[in-house]
Amino acid sequence: MEVTKSGSLALLRCAKRRALLAVATPLVAALLLTPGITRAQTGGAATAESGALQEVIVTAERREERALEVPVSTAVLSGESLAVLGTAGQDIRQLAFAVPSLNIESSNGRTFPRFYIRGYGNTDFTTFASQPVGLYYDDIVQENPALKGFPIFDQQDIEVLRGPQGTLFGRNSPAGVVKIESMRPQLNQFSGYGTISYGTYGTSNFEGVLNLPMGEAWAFRASTQGQHRDNWVDAPHNMSGNQHLEGYDDWAVRLQLLFKPSDTFNGLLNVHTRWLGGSARLFRANVMSQGSNALIPGFDPATIFTDGYNGQSYTSIGSNLHLNWITPSFTYQSITGYESIRHYLTIGDIDGGFGPGAFVNPVVPSGPGFIPFAVETGGDVHNYEWTQEFRMVSNAPGPLQGQAGLFFFYEDTTSIGNDYVYNSLAVTDTTISEQRNDAEAIFGSLEYAFAPEFKLRGGVRYTLDHRTFDVPSSTLPGLPVPQHNSGSAKKFNWDIAPSYQFTAHTNLYARVATGFRAPSFGEPTSGPPPLGIQFAAPEDNISYELGIKAETTDRRASVAFDIYYYDVSHQQLTAVGGASNQVKLINAQDTIGKGAELEVQARPLKNLTLSLAGSYNYTRIDDPTLAVAPCFNWSFVPGGPACTELNPLNANGFALVNGNPLPQAPRWVGDFTLRYGLPVGPDGELYLFTDMSYRTDMNFFLDKELEFVGPSLFQLGVRIGYTWAKDKYEVAAFCRNCTDQVRNIGGINFENFTGFINDPRIFGGQLMMRF
Repeated sequence: MEVTKSGSLALLRCAKRRALLAVATPLVAALLLTPGITRAQTGGAATAESGALQEVIVTAERREERALEVPVSTAVLSGESLAVLGTAGQDIRQLAFAVPSLNIESSNGRTFPRFYIRGYGNTDFTTFASQPVGLYYDDIVQENPALKGFPIFDQQDIEVLRGPQGTLFGRNSPAGVVKIESMRPQLNQFSGYGTISYGTYGTSNFEGVLNLPMGEAWAFRASTQGQHRDNWVDAPHNMSGNQHLEGYDDWAVRLQLLFKPSDTFNGLLNVHTRWLGGSARLFRANVMSQGSNALIPGFDPATIFTDGYNGQSYTSIGSNLHLNWITPSFTYQSITGYESIRHYLTIGDIDGGFGPGAFVNPVVPSGPGFIPFAVETGGDVHNYEWTQEFRMVSNAPGPLQGQAGLFFFYEDTTSIGNDYVYNSLAVTDTTISEQRNDAEAIFGSLEYAFAPEFKLRGGVRYTLDHRTFDVPSSTLPGLPVPQHNSGSAKKFNWDIAPSYQFTAHTNLYARVATGFRAPSFGEPTSGPPPLGIQFAAPEDNISYELGIKAETTDRRASVAFDIYYYDVSHQQLTAVGGASNQVKLINAQDTIGKGAELEVQARPLKNLTLSLAGSYNYTRIDDPTLAVAPCFNWSFVPGGPACTELNPLNANGFALVNGNPLPQAPRWVGDFTLRYGLPVGPDGELYLFTDMSYRTDMNFFLDKELEFVGPSLFQLGVRIGYTWAKDKYEVAAFCRNCTDQVRNIGGINFENFTGFINDPRIFGGQLMMRF
């Protein structure tokens, strides 16, 4: 059947209307059917009965507000739901198992996490990777991905803001923001806690906090966390002396000093550092078989066949200073931040096997399976960044509220990339790359209450961004040095969000927002000479969102539901690996995302709390000519394997990715938690807490490759504990990944069926004392 252009548009509009109706119906149902919510224009001052849910206060809009009233899709983690994620030595990647539409992955182990919100992110694993998701730790943007793995401990909460952010604070973040807030020092309160846990593979976690008041105007807070795991994976073929792997020691310290001489001024100094040592990511050769993405029969997580050196060490230090002057009309804020990577060295055997390889020396055995050649790579990174933000926030009562600010950013990053001789640490090629980035922005936002129940918020931002990239030296064949490139961009962005409060407990909102990512540079990679600095043009996006937030009048249940659609023009993507073994920056003509998110909390009984959350995320690349290198094909060699490429190839033999979903973007995600407490005696409690997470399969790369589709993954955590002396003491037993699911969660597709797996099942116990 032939369809004309106008007919295609009509069909498209019809399809969009049907899709909108399909997702809008639950929105209306949530409004009409949420139990206990009255639809009167004034909700009254209903008081919460005993056992009500704790009211969630967020700072998503840079001021304290009820989450119910914030016109943006927001997820908040705090308390027990947050604490359980780290008891078994987990790192920041575990947040992906607790927040819908959020995915976090890393091919570097406990460092260099990559974030995705609503499927929108970047798989680039190189030092200079640009990410559309912003991570803010205590109001300071962590721009370099290696900084984003700072451990989570002694936190007040974590907020995930979905959709473009930038008119209220910091750096422009077109996909969204993960915002982590530490507990701050408390005046006139001597307190703290200590906790220690121990589990399988010697997994241990220590956390200690001391809050010390010093007179009426000063307070000091020291927080530390140490995490350890024994080397539990044997490498019988390893010839470097490093025959036991996958262990780590990860320590972090945060020191804070608060000065508050009056109600009109306060200052907070924060100094923090991290030391990490242990294994880098373990790559495992041929753990999938041709035609399947399942791990091979008899796969043993406790054995690996690499023969090259594996190791990782990391040191970072940072500081920030918050100053606040409060007047009756305005609060004036200054936020100064410094972050630095003093040392980051990671080396891995990425061919995943042993031997020099069939193409290098076919006489010497290689394995497991087909190993064409050995690959050992590593790099050393040094980085520092400065940020300065000035903000003015209105305080005066009245229908008009607003805030405005200036943001300044500077970053300097140096990478030393090495390739190594097979089975040694002798360097074959070294490339030094340097990037400097400065950015300035002015932003502002206003909110006007036309009526008590109707508000309109709008914001604007103007950004200037400039980057330079240099390759001063290299021994890589085909790479002429020195090389230099630079790029600049300026952009005006905006957002607007009307909200209508049906009652004091029901809020309907809409939001339209635009985002922007400046041009990106990348290191020269292997390929036909002459090699040069890579460049990706700037990207723009626009996002539409419609949502409802509601709670019952007794606050025993709450619901948040939203639908969204976004369109990204010239999205910066990274073509990783493939038969050509390159990391190539590219721009897609257009990509879209659409879906829905639901979060429900309920306390049907005083001692029973439930939460259910889920998301549907559909993404698609719209670019008929965009093509990337397909995965490996060694079928021309006797006995050589070939992966299963599912995309058509163009005339040059590259895979056409038009219509594919974005990588690392599972279509469905679901999370569930349950806590039940049973009072014991006058001041004790026996409790059960469980959390579950499920995600569907997802592509690892831009093209569809059967073996490199990440299987669906289910994670279960269970914790049984007892508290006494009014929560002063606590003892608990726990497990993480209780069902012992072992899945391939990433891969390397240029050589063989190489993959890496999720964290193992951990059983353990924990002791805690509060004072």
